[in-house]
Amino acid sequence: MAMTSKATWIWYPGDYEIWLGNKMNNRRTERGAFFPPFWKTDSHYVTVEFSTVVELAEEEEITIAAEGIFNIKLDGKLQFGMPATFLLPAGRHNLNIKVWNQMTPPALFVEGKTIKSSSAWRVTFEDLEWIDESGKASDTSATVYQAAGCWNFGREERPSAYKLCREALPAVACSAQQEGKLYDFGRETFGYLVLEGAKGNGEVKIFYGESPEEAMDKAFCETLDRIAVNEAGFTDLATGAVVAASERYVLDNSKAFRYVYVECEGVTLEGVSMEYEYAPVSYRGSFRSNDEELNRIWEIGAYTMHLTTREFFIDGIKRDRWVWSGDAVQSYLMNYYLFFDSECVKRTTWLLRGKDPVTAHTNTIMDYTFYWFIGIYDYYMYTGDRLFVEQIYPRMQTMMAFVEGRANERGMVEGQTGDWVFVDWADGYLDKKGELAIEQVLLCKSLETMALCAELVGNEADRAKYAERAATLRALLLPTFWNETKQALVHNCVEGKQSEAVTRYANMFATFFGYLSPAQQQQIKHSVLLNDEVLKITTPYMRFYELEALCVLGEQEAVMGEMKDYWGGMLREGATSFWEKYNPSESGTQHLAMYGRPYGKSLCHAWGASPIYLLGRYYLGVKPTKPGYAEFEIRPTLGGLEWMEGTIPTPDGEIRVKMNSEQIEVEATAGCGWLYLATGQTPSASVGTFESVGEGEYRLRIEAGKAVTICY
Repeated sequence: MAMTSKATWIWYPGDYEIWLGNKMNNRRTERGAFFPPFWKTDSHYVTVEFSTVVELAEEEEITIAAEGIFNIKLDGKLQFGMPATFLLPAGRHNLNIKVWNQMTPPALFVEGKTIKSSSAWRVTFEDLEWIDESGKASDTSATVYQAAGCWNFGREERPSAYKLCREALPAVACSAQQEGKLYDFGRETFGYLVLEGAKGNGEVKIFYGESPEEAMDKAFCETLDRIAVNEAGFTDLATGAVVAASERYVLDNSKAFRYVYVECEGVTLEGVSMEYEYAPVSYRGSFRSNDEELNRIWEIGAYTMHLTTREFFIDGIKRDRWVWSGDAVQSYLMNYYLFFDSECVKRTTWLLRGKDPVTAHTNTIMDYTFYWFIGIYDYYMYTGDRLFVEQIYPRMQTMMAFVEGRANERGMVEGQTGDWVFVDWADGYLDKKGELAIEQVLLCKSLETMALCAELVGNEADRAKYAERAATLRALLLPTFWNETKQALVHNCVEGKQSEAVTRYANMFATFFGYLSPAQQQQIKHSVLLNDEVLKITTPYMRFYELEALCVLGEQEAVMGEMKDYWGGMLREGATSFWEKYNPSESGTQHLAMYGRPYGKSLCHAWGASPIYLLGRYYLGVKPTKPGYAEFEIRPTLGGLEWMEGTIPTPDGEIRVKMNSEQIEVEATAGCGWLYLATGQTPSASVGTFESVGEGEYRLRIEAGKAVTICY
């Protein structure tokens, strides 16, 4: 029986997310031209059947709302019309409601005293029912049902009408420039420009920029608008959309900018403002320390995450505004230490996967497919949401079937026609030929993820199959790529021969995936990670993983210096959000260029916010060890700081950590776990007793609701 405390709109799982993502991904423009994604775009199923079994002690009236036209069957019998209310008699009944909608995902809202639409309802896009010549209907035992998809929508909040929040913001400065005016909104932002008090007959030209140079460069700025104005109203010259005259015209498409340069021909304006658009997320995580620059890095990282957290986790707000798997999986991790917005993780995962058949890698990028797999089990560990794994697992199976169908005779993957082997943007040659070590490491972790998820959904055959394939591939990694002379994994093998190149990528992933012995990890630390002779990483994207590997190796003090140098360097360049790429050797407008364009670089990119994750995970030291933080561990490390304090959000509460050189204060509002300390003598605790777990290492049990002070 489908019984929850609150009814919500339901749909076929993944369908609403794909539809909503299509709306968002197709808002991208370049200099006024529509720019859709270049990968396969899927759509929703147009007819969906929703069903539940009810058992009523007495008759019950339900109210019904649908996005689409619908019919009702009670115990297999079709009912009259599309009633807004329906009376169910006492007893046990099968209730089926079928909804058709070509334009938006079929969605259903049902509410009664005990009957409420929720994820407990079953849905299918084909009931496999047929009728013979006698009029007898077949059974539907071959039908594949899934648990319904849902979100926190009330009855009046129709899913197809969902919009982000808006807030009116003025420009903080305005100056006359050339033939127009330059408006400064104070920091990187995102939203809809507003023309105040437009009068006349002519045109308003609008040039957006993340920097004043970009906004003032009419020939090369990445985004712009042209609006015709007359007595009748406003016409968007890019789309032809017409809006009646008013005192305040809000442009139809959102943009990312800090600066806006406006020129008017035959038109006067009283001013320019904006409607800031944002997702209604809360800053549940926090971090403070004695280092004010580090505090500023955390704050700008959090703001960067807020700007790139929208209906989905997107990459950059100016240029792409798309959902990319490599960017998203990092956003998930940062999100767990900042917002803990589980719904956005699920929406993004569904959108990235799309529908069967699989015809290409995720975003067309081989490595991005593997990140997609890995992010699913991460989600389960942080949230404990097993239902989501059960819903997404069939699409995991078909995605992995696609991957394995492209593997070579050794079970390794190589780039094939149509594959984009990305790895990273590199300031130097990065060979993409043959068997890349990083791709095999990621594939191995993906196969291990498949085995774990198969076990969760009770598919023992799959668990055994994927576990065996992961073990086979893992056994090949070191013989294939390890070079004892170089004391590292080489970058790739071509036609069975190791290359001479050593890059950081496979070495750092193999380190924190636990694929290397302690001795090999130490060799890699010195021969690769701390070796300036190895090709340096200049994107925050891969710095994320490089610094994580160093933290795993206990190099928090070195990582602290790197964070202050790299992210602090962006702050010293005037950044108000973190960038897609940063090279300290560049200066001035060189920092704005990328992709062969003078302003191609994104100055607000999700993967730039990685200190949020690093500080929560490896300094405050908190992570779940059982799904949903039912159990956790805390390994706080000052890493060169005098003191630090912060809050880590969990599904049902938070974990607070405060530490200086003499004592630690810890409190968890839910779950239980262990605090680990490496110290020369047994620490003392205000609650509980430490136990030894090895030479110089101790642990203390942390119980929910009990604040503990530790002296060491």
